[in-house]
Amino acid sequence: MFNGLFNKKVKVYKHIFFDLDRTLWDFDQNMIDALRDVYFDFNLNVVYPDIQTFINTFTKHNDYLWEKYRLGELKKDVLRFKRFDLTLRDYGVNDQILAKEMGDEYIRITPTKTALIPQAREMLEYLSPKYKLYIISNGFNEVQFPKLEKCHIAKYFEKIITSETSGYHKPCLEAFGYSLSSVNAKKNESIMIGDDLEIDIIGAKKFGIDQVYFNRYKKSHKTKPTHEIHSLIELSKIL
Repeated sequence: MFNGLFNKKVKVYKHIFFDLDRTLWDFDQNMIDALRDVYFDFNLNVVYPDIQTFINTFTKHNDYLWEKYRLGELKKDVLRFKRFDLTLRDYGVNDQILAKEMGDEYIRITPTKTALIPQAREMLEYLSPKYKLYIISNGFNEVQFPKLEKCHIAKYFEKIITSETSGYHKPCLEAFGYSLSSVNAKKNESIMIGDDLEIDIIGAKKFGIDQVYFNRYKKSHKTKPTHEIHSLIELSKIL
């Protein structure tokens, strides 16, 4: 499909490591869809008359707590309920049992959402016959594996490596080291593709492998990744 779209091929690789959320799986859209389900399932209109306010409040707390989890300052089980606990508390509801039930429901629902980033499936079809593809993710095992299955893209990947599997979170060098070692990949034959400048790109750069920064929204930055793209179809000028 993409042959001939771009003629310049930069380097020969054998192993492609993808981030999952916001790189292939449309985290933002799927999160909104899952939160809408939680909102209506738990009749949260009594607490949050405006669903968008509920989503925005959750997102604020989720982003903050995920960073603490990534840094090892917060356990997974605490993160799962605490983001809803804080969201409820912002509107005067102190009910940890409800927060836990909402957290469990969110974890159950989220992997069933199947929105992908535009051209994700097409590019996986294009790349999979030519390279060995892998996922490196900081997400939970019980969420990331079902996501791939429900979206019907698990078949493209040789291995899925999560922080729970490796014991390390990106951008730790050990996360990349574990991932490459587990599939017998050499640094000079590997490339990392991700949307998070610090976690995916700077981490991979410090580890010593090439990177493709998927800068979908054209955010300004001073980092010099190996490659930068704004849509996934642009991968075909590199690979």
